[in-house]
Amino acid sequence: MAEPVSQTKFRRVMLKISGEALMGDQGFGLHPPTVERIAREVKSVHDMGVEICMVIGGGNIFRGLQGSAQGMERTTADYMGMLATVMNALAMQSALETLGVFTRVISAIPMDQICEPYIRRRAVRHLEKKRVCIFAAGTGNPYFTTDTAAALRASEMACEAIFMGKQVDGIYDSDPKKNPNAKRFERISYDDVLRDNLKVADASAIALCRDNKMPLVVFSLDEPGGFRGILAGEGTYTTVHG
Repeated sequence: MAEPVSQTKFRRVMLKISGEALMGDQGFGLHPPTVERIAREVKSVHDMGVEICMVIGGGNIFRGLQGSAQGMERTTADYMGMLATVMNALAMQSALETLGVFTRVISAIPMDQICEPYIRRRAVRHLEKKRVCIFAAGTGNPYFTTDTAAALRASEMACEAIFMGKQVDGIYDSDPKKNPNAKRFERISYDDVLRDNLKVADASAIALCRDNKMPLVVFSLDEPGGFRGILAGEGTYTTVHG
């Protein structure tokens, strides 16, 4: 039985994860056991009664900036990256529905045979019916990252926060994998993130969150139960605020 939503202060949230999070220990592509593990994390929060939006990057398959750096025309490279996010979204949808969680993949680029086009009112209705909505193909425009897509969709869907799953348990003043004395922030402002060029998300996404007063919670996706724990008021994370 689903737990009451009163156990968490959040009614509707956005979960943003990178495509690399789906690779597991591989260097490329999808690792099905890892996709299933993340799907179980999402289900555990869904079972609390929280409405969930998701945006998944495409870097495990193709990254537009890397293609551009290697001589490919930037717009074409970015569209290829958008298609990679659709593949990841379909993989996550399959994993979630195997666990009994109704899911909709909603693409910013119409491809009616495999997913829905983005229509805001329809997406909101899916959330109200307790379906997980996975927003794919970024914003549908080149030169914008999936971080910006997450900030945009979270604002449009009236999410109460963006949860950004990383490989570290928050934002540090330097790379904790290289510097054992790196300091983790409990709370930090959007302006400080932009000023210090902390690699949380791209500047467009941070500015969009700041302008829309959208809290951003950075946590470790590798910690079992981490997503659910933070929603229940536990765990280690960093909150970015206005």
